[in-house]
Amino acid sequence: MADEPVRGVTFQRRMSDFEALMWNVEKDPWLNPSGGMVVVCDRPPDIDDFRARIAYAIAQIPRLRERVVPGMARLSPPHWAPDPEFDLDNHLRHVALPAPGSLRQLYDLAARLMQDPFDRTRPLWHFVIVDGLAGGRGAMFAKLHHTIADGYAALRLAEHYLTLERDAPPPPEVDLDRLVRESVTEDRAEAGNGGGLGGAGAAVVDTARHLLRRQLGQARRLAGEVILWGADPRRPLDAAARAVATVGDMRSQVSPGTVAGGSPLWRKRSRHRHFDVIRVPLDAVKAASKALGGSINDVFVAGAVIGAVRFHELRDTPLDALNISFVVSTRTSGGADSNAFAPRRVQVPAGPMTVEDRFDAVRAILAAGREGARSGGAMGSIAGLANLLPTSVVTGVARSQTANQDFATSNIRGAPIPTYVSGARVLWTGTLGPVAGTAFNLTAMSYDGSFDIGVHADPVAVGDCDDLRRCLAAGIEELLAAGGQEPAVDHEVA
Repeated sequence: MADEPVRGVTFQRRMSDFEALMWNVEKDPWLNPSGGMVVVCDRPPDIDDFRARIAYAIAQIPRLRERVVPGMARLSPPHWAPDPEFDLDNHLRHVALPAPGSLRQLYDLAARLMQDPFDRTRPLWHFVIVDGLAGGRGAMFAKLHHTIADGYAALRLAEHYLTLERDAPPPPEVDLDRLVRESVTEDRAEAGNGGGLGGAGAAVVDTARHLLRRQLGQARRLAGEVILWGADPRRPLDAAARAVATVGDMRSQVSPGTVAGGSPLWRKRSRHRHFDVIRVPLDAVKAASKALGGSINDVFVAGAVIGAVRFHELRDTPLDALNISFVVSTRTSGGADSNAFAPRRVQVPAGPMTVEDRFDAVRAILAAGREGARSGGAMGSIAGLANLLPTSVVTGVARSQTANQDFATSNIRGAPIPTYVSGARVLWTGTLGPVAGTAFNLTAMSYDGSFDIGVHADPVAVGDCDDLRRCLAAGIEELLAAGGQEPAVDHEVA
């Protein structure tokens, strides 16, 4: 069973193995997979209008009023069910910054909110409307658990509360209490009470049904594959080659503690967080990427690598290689699922070289990583096995994976035109990607001619977060200059 109330996104009733893995590892707070967003506006959003729009979104998107129900003994992934005690007040807050209302105060507030764990017995999202920002501005903070949606699906969700005009008509009124009651009644009727059983009995029956469907599906796929072998003698050889490649890919992505290199400065880890934003004109990034023969994402990641190298050079610290990760969207091949992405761990050279050579090296490594993610399918394979293991084992392996990872990157395409939040025009967006045991996360989002990079860092790992921001900005400027563009990074410090 699935719901598709959002354009291009289907919300399945049961988590995928990968989503279940994200849900399980979050029991270790260091591995929190949640993402957040700070939307800076030209004035404070109208709280009453925003509340009405969120209520309407909840009516249109069942996932926003659903909680996670664990599977029986972890033999099946958790599933989603209506929260019978759903209350919008648990998910929407309205606060005001104290004077002077600086960006630093706003970003610090966002970093603190990101550290607050979700109540795992309630729907996994949270909004905060913020007043009191200097210059008459306002802001909105949003936090969404990664099991609900990836970056693409989160933007599609946002279309339910973002508008294309300041004075957009109000949404239809909804009776949330009635809606929740009806959803709970419908869900219980569809579950069939496990054939007359309740509670644990229903869970046992549901898990058994899931395992049976999975086994039947695997048997059908295997039978279909064997039938085709007679028509194509090379098919079994190709299948074996793909299996070997998948195993090798899995080993390269999950082998704990075996990756050499990495920053000697960014070894410590903590649960503390610091947030900042680097803003770059999107046209300059596009022009530089074209001149250098790569993509916008190549400029973004290569600029981050150059900035990281600069950070170490300023501290007279030799650096041979950096261990980073980036996100590959699998949505073209993965359908309309709410999560269709694959994280990739790669190593990039950090020794002396020209800007152009470093860009070419990073571009080639990212291209190889994307190809591996789209053809290997390793993450789904390993997640199903990992979910059967004790949580302590899984989180231990996950921690060891990230212990030598320097930073993570992600890139999201936002709206190319101005948007509004309850009467307030969105000026820019800062995205707080999951740090999840690395030294920092860089998540970029393009919006209305701007390329905005959220720097979500572990200050204990990094040491000097302000200097990290300056070095990362300088790295982007070096690439813009190499691509024939004037340095145009916004150097406003929060």
